[in-house]
Amino acid sequence: MDALQAARDQIGRPFHILSAHRCSLHNARVGGASRSQHLRLAVDIALRDHDPGALYMSLSEAGFTGFGFYTTFIHADMGPVRQWFGTRKARTLWQQD
Repeated sequence: MDALQAARDQIGRPFHILSAHRCSLHNARVGGASRSQHLRLAVDIALRDHDPGALYMSLSEAGFTGFGFYTTFIHADMGPVRQWFGTRKARTLWQQD
């Protein structure tokens, strides 16, 4: 929570959180991966009203290490260092920044 607040303070505006920690039952019901970081420390934040590049940088500087890039949101977690794109369209969107 401290890292999330640090990122939000750096951005200077609220985050619209789409998903965060999930219990295993809820994770299964929403089709989450069996080893999802949402079972630990993860958050999905809507891109609406945010500059995607600035949002990514604030989360990275706050200590998040795993990132999933999508067309309408960014996934950030504190699991292993890694990055992925949800779709080709998301890759195009994020690589423009």
